[in-house]
Amino acid sequence: MTVDPAIRPGPLNGIRVLDLTQFLAGPFATQILGDLGAEIIKLEAPSGDWARTLPPHFVGDESCYYLSINRSKKAVVIDMKQPEGLDLVKKLADQSDILFENFRPGVLDRLGLGWEELSKRNPGLIWASISGFGQNGPYRDRPAYDMIVQAMSGGMSMTGERDGVSVRAGIPLGDLSAGMYATIGALAALEERRNTGTGKFVDVSMLDCQVAMTCYQAAYYLHSGENPGRQGRSHASIPTYRSFPAANGTELVITANTERMWKGLCIALDREALTEDSRFLTNEERFANREALWPILEDAFAAKEAKDWVPLLLEQGVPVGEVNQLSDTFADEQVLHRQMLLPLEHPDGDTTRVAGNPLKFRDAPEGDYRYPPGLGEDTRDVVCGVLGVSADDYDELHEKGVVREVSDRSK
Repeated sequence: MTVDPAIRPGPLNGIRVLDLTQFLAGPFATQILGDLGAEIIKLEAPSGDWARTLPPHFVGDESCYYLSINRSKKAVVIDMKQPEGLDLVKKLADQSDILFENFRPGVLDRLGLGWEELSKRNPGLIWASISGFGQNGPYRDRPAYDMIVQAMSGGMSMTGERDGVSVRAGIPLGDLSAGMYATIGALAALEERRNTGTGKFVDVSMLDCQVAMTCYQAAYYLHSGENPGRQGRSHASIPTYRSFPAANGTELVITANTERMWKGLCIALDREALTEDSRFLTNEERFANREALWPILEDAFAAKEAKDWVPLLLEQGVPVGEVNQLSDTFADEQVLHRQMLLPLEHPDGDTTRVAGNPLKFRDAPEGDYRYPPGLGEDTRDVVCGVLGVSADDYDELHEKGVVREVSDRSK
């Protein structure tokens, strides 16, 4: 197949992805692939991805939510409810390496766009499906969102202050982890296809991903039979892996995991006598007596602001970080050096800034990223360029409302 050479270069240059996803998990996954150089064709219904209109912040007509997860893509609007539209989508799948979708199980089958049909037409097609609960099981047809799977996985029960109520994580872990796992699965299937010539169906459940991410807490429960409960500011095993309030309302976290770090912590805090205290000689003893240890450390940390403790702790080899607001994060010299604040500029003049691409390749330039496309911005180019539809035939499809362009948004 021929892929647009103007697509951002990268390890996946030459790979075409048909993106039928919307909202968060799926677009986050395909953005990762786009950052790696794949050509992403974002296919939308005439109403567009709901994320485009999500308040409260907008640049022009587009929500900042949408702009954060749709860079370096091409936007195509096709009405799949019309037979001609359905045919165009099938032909796009024929010309694609990977298809991403996050419909509820069975929806695309009912439209005539299921895996069974499209994989017969294109045996090399890799199908990456993200759903709340997967393609089988008793919850298969339930709707799900990020907070639902955070709650059902048990992860939410561990989040919040020990004497408070369970809270969702401040970032959408259910969506983002599903997007990352789906990306890993699709890339694994792509590698297998190199050897077999055939594609795979990658079935990613948001709940499965969150259960997997309970990790060692799951192992602790399965061994002991004890629910871990809300973790608050502390760690289930290491009493000096914790956040502490400092002076003037600032906060910091330390991870004094080893005996050497413990001694360094006591030196930095000018509490060296603690290293001789029989209650705190080893991590096991510190853990057993953590309720006695924490007030001592909190009292010591209250003497200075977090920013003043950082160099003192680092000097003693103790890992430490301030609890940043995002205003601190995106002014941080390390974050800026690693180009994790990414400015995007549209040819028409719109500009925005988003979190950058964390995947860096040594000796490879950071490169340019395309501003997230407007609804239908690339419809004509893709339908005519990828599928070879003539200008006259395209105009007829446009007249029927089968395809739409960015200029149609006001209609």
